[in-house]
Amino acid sequence: MDKFLTGKVALVTGGSSGIGKATAILFTHEGAKVAITSRNQTAGETAVRQIQEVGGEAIWIQADVSQASQVRTMMEKVIASYGRLDYAFNNAGSGGKGGWAHEIDESDWDLTVDGFLKSTWLCMKYEIPEILKVGGGVIINNSSVDGERAFPWDPVYSAAKHGVLGLTKSTAVQYANRGLRINAVCPSWIRTPPVDEMISRDPEAEGRLLQHQPIGRLGTPEEVAQVVVWLCSEKASFVLGTSMAVDGGYLAV
Repeated sequence: MDKFLTGKVALVTGGSSGIGKATAILFTHEGAKVAITSRNQTAGETAVRQIQEVGGEAIWIQADVSQASQVRTMMEKVIASYGRLDYAFNNAGSGGKGGWAHEIDESDWDLTVDGFLKSTWLCMKYEIPEILKVGGGVIINNSSVDGERAFPWDPVYSAAKHGVLGLTKSTAVQYANRGLRINAVCPSWIRTPPVDEMISRDPEAEGRLLQHQPIGRLGTPEEVAQVVVWLCSEKASFVLGTSMAVDGGYLAV
C-alpha cells in the first residue's frame, strides 16, 4: 500500500524529543522527508539517527525559532536540502517563569510570549510562501488546553497559547482559498521529558495531573502525532481553522 506522504516534505520544529520527535517519526513512516529543528545538537542528531535507523529520511537544523534570522536561515536550509515544503508542525516553544501576574518580570513575559507566540508567527511567516509555491499544504500549530481555558499557575503561558489559537484561526481564514489549511492541536498532560522530570522530582505530581484528565492516564507523544499527521492528510481536507483537543477529556470537565 502506498504511503500517502511519499514525495512530500515536512518541517517539525522542536522535533528532537517528545511530541515533535514522535510526529517527525510518523511523518517519515508515511513517506515524507522531514526536517527537524531544535536548539540542542546532541538531541537533534540523535533523533535523526533514530529516524534513519527505521528507514526514514531526515535532517536536523539548529534554530531558536524565537529569532527571525534563525527562522529565515532554517527555511533556507530546508529548501536547499529538499527543494520544497508541504507540511509544517510548529511545535517548538520555550518561556520564562510564571506565577502571580503582578510578580512576573517583564523579561519573563517577553521570553514566554516570544518563545510560544512570536515564534509560531515567525515560522508561519517563512513557511507560508514556500508552501504556496507548491500549490498548498498544511500547517499545524501546537497550542495547549491552556490556550482554551484559564491556567492560573502561569497566566503569561496561557495568554501566549490563546494567542496561538487566534493566530491559527485568523491565518486559516486568510489563506483558505489558496490551498493552505491551518489548524492547531491542544494537548493536555502528555508524557514528555519535562513531565517525566516533574514526576521524578515529585512522585505525587502524576496523581495531581491526572485529576484533570478523566481518561485516567497521561497521553503519549505518539497519540498527539497521530492527530497532527491526520490533520495533514486528505481525510481532514474539510478541517480548517480549528483547535483540536488531544486531552483525555481535560476540557470536558
